[in-house]
Amino acid sequence: MMARKRMGGILLGGWLLIGGLTGCSNTSEHDIAAVTDNAPPEQSLSLALADEVPTLDSAKATDELAFTLLTQTNEGLVRLDEAGKVVPGVAREWTISEDGLRYQFVLRENALWSDGSPVTAHDFEYAWKRALQKDTGSQYAFLMEWIKGGAEYRHEQAPLDSVSVKARDERTLDVELAAPKPYFLEQLSFPVFFPQQKSFGEKAGDRYGGDPGTVLANGPFKLAEWLHDQSLGLVKNDTYWDRGQVRLEQVTYQIVKDATAREDLYLAGVIDRTALVRDQIARYRGNPEYMEIDELVNGYLQFNQKHRVLQNAKIRKALTYAVNGDAYAEVVYQNGTRGATGLVPTGTSNGQGGDFRKDGGDLIDRMENGKQAKALLEAGLRELGLAKFPKLKVLGDDGDTGKKSTQFLQEEWRTKLGIEIEVENVPFKLRLQRTAERDFDIVESLWGADYNDPMTYLDMWVTGSDFNESGYSNVRYDALIGQAKVEADAARRMQLLLDAERLLLDDMAVGPLFFRSSAVLQKPYVKKVIHRHFGPRYDLKYAYVEGK
Repeated sequence: MMARKRMGGILLGGWLLIGGLTGCSNTSEHDIAAVTDNAPPEQSLSLALADEVPTLDSAKATDELAFTLLTQTNEGLVRLDEAGKVVPGVAREWTISEDGLRYQFVLRENALWSDGSPVTAHDFEYAWKRALQKDTGSQYAFLMEWIKGGAEYRHEQAPLDSVSVKARDERTLDVELAAPKPYFLEQLSFPVFFPQQKSFGEKAGDRYGGDPGTVLANGPFKLAEWLHDQSLGLVKNDTYWDRGQVRLEQVTYQIVKDATAREDLYLAGVIDRTALVRDQIARYRGNPEYMEIDELVNGYLQFNQKHRVLQNAKIRKALTYAVNGDAYAEVVYQNGTRGATGLVPTGTSNGQGGDFRKDGGDLIDRMENGKQAKALLEAGLRELGLAKFPKLKVLGDDGDTGKKSTQFLQEEWRTKLGIEIEVENVPFKLRLQRTAERDFDIVESLWGADYNDPMTYLDMWVTGSDFNESGYSNVRYDALIGQAKVEADAARRMQLLLDAERLLLDDMAVGPLFFRSSAVLQKPYVKKVIHRHFGPRYDLKYAYVEGK
């Protein structure tokens, strides 16, 4: 079977036997036996990844694959429990000043790295300041700008010592924010806020987080194997402070890009869980092993404004309105995903017990605006003095879903606008790299919430933001986001964000396509896989196998 060829292992009794574990400096002989034994322990899961994980450096990770793996192998000051509530992680307790600006975290004494060394407050200070440093190349460092002095240091207006994250001693970390953030504690569960051990990272150098032996764990599991583009293996981390709550002994991941191949592996009992797309949904809806999961994830088009034709707002609107979002969702996903009605997805909190999307309404209105897409394109071309649309490409992933997506876009633009846009599908890691380097004309991107607040979708588009890969810039938009970041009144803050989203889509700086849901098959013996609506896709800390 073609799918088995790409796995890089030998299937024995429904189990993947994998070798090549040499060079894992943090893996014991016991760990190696656990992963390579063709009779896996009773508490083991076999899962699939749709693509290679680009990096396990928590400062550099930008995608949900990495975030999901990092959440299994590492832990921050806090963690989210089974209900998604903030609970102590490496920090056993904390205090917050009355004005909401100053936090003091006291770390637990039994928090250890997988090599047995203690996790200290210095590891957090080092990791956060490393993310802020320009030469690290952390796209998520913008979250650190909420710390007092973080923005000034990152924009080279102040020294590193001015950043208000300080290890008072081995077990005490002081943090001061530039302005109150009601969701700051929740956000500390996000990977960019995880600790890193300076000596280990410096020894690994540029390879840190990219190869076996360059990943140090302090979470429920640790990395035992990483065969690039083939598989990853995790084993229970016996130095984790809360290891008594961790029941799984082993988790193996196979990297399988083709959705049909993943389905075949699931039906054969080789993997215990798989995501479903398109026609697979109809086959399994109603099956007791089928489940749909709501997500705070949007999909959108980025238009590289280095290209003259894409600097025109009418043309950006035409390219967006021409795509039927609901039809796109049905053709590409068929899993509860819906056409986008704005940039911020349905389900995002408005901070007052309501839904931001309901407050903002439908800012796309494709039923009406789709009728004027062709006229908008022609008007935009006239404004630019162009007789015809130039040759452009749309960039997407080379997996099954990515190819289907770009083909659908290409056909919508051909039939509704009369233009031919070429399709370019590349590996996921390369797509991320090229997007960050602005090496694209149009690219299909996805964004999952880092925390449940509309700001996670909106502050990306301020001038110069690391994730503003289209090059959009609007002084008024920057001002609205800046005001919202320091506004203490919840209602006024939300109105600023509503105004910002409306302005963004009046400019059509990006072209919203869909709000994603996911559908999975999961074996009935797999228990307590905790699904997350933001950040990582799931958490395996509480998972176990029963009745297999």
